[in-house]
Amino acid sequence: MNLVTRCPACGTAFRVQREQLAAHFGTVRCGKCGSAFNGVAALVEEGTEKLALEPSPQLGLFDPSRRPAQQARSDLEDVPLPAFMAEEEEPSRRRWWGWLLLSLAALAAFGAQIYRIRTEMTVVLPESRPMFQAICRVTGCTVPLPRRPQLLKIESDDMQDDRDRQVFVLHALLRNNGAFPQQFPDLELTLTEGGKPVTRRVLRPADYLDARSAPKLIASGIEARGEEAVRVYVDARGLRASGYELCIYPHDCVKRAKK
Repeated sequence: MNLVTRCPACGTAFRVQREQLAAHFGTVRCGKCGSAFNGVAALVEEGTEKLALEPSPQLGLFDPSRRPAQQARSDLEDVPLPAFMAEEEEPSRRRWWGWLLLSLAALAAFGAQIYRIRTEMTVVLPESRPMFQAICRVTGCTVPLPRRPQLLKIESDDMQDDRDRQVFVLHALLRNNGAFPQQFPDLELTLTEGGKPVTRRVLRPADYLDARSAPKLIASGIEARGEEAVRVYVDARGLRASGYELCIYPHDCVKRAKK
């Protein structure tokens, strides 16, 4: 970037470069009248007036004994730089802030992605669950247990008719074949008569687990390779049913004959 400085003695203007001014603390000698002057203090903005530009002034041809380097440096520090000399620093500052904002945005996006797949991460890395739970205690979120219905199985089931209380009693044994704890599944129970559905209901874990222990069981889930017995009472008043279907919702149901 070329700059323009004016000799204060004869008024002659010269083109100079930043490197030339920095070489001897801004001190130059006029190539026309021979006067030494501070080229930084004498800078002018090109375009404010018509300038008769001469060749560059002689640089560094001053007598050090009459103008010590320390004094020249002090004079230069006292003179504020024109605004157009500092304009090149602004893009660098803007770039720094731009990179900072981009880095923060990338970090936030990465954190959001980790939060979204937190349950899957506890499947791959079970030891990460305590870390996520500690974070959620602070932020107010939760770390749901994994839900893999294809790894759950109804090991056995049986339904009996309790005529005294006019209810059907369903007993079933659920097994988790996964290598990690997971949520209790939803069960779909369909009562049938002559092979045709009479009534159908989707049972949530709170519907078929014992009311006193349900909150704790739901929070801990079915342990890895573990089994859990469930019992469900179905109001039989007004119903004629000789069979039922039970499945892990929404997976396949297996027809059973009610005993």
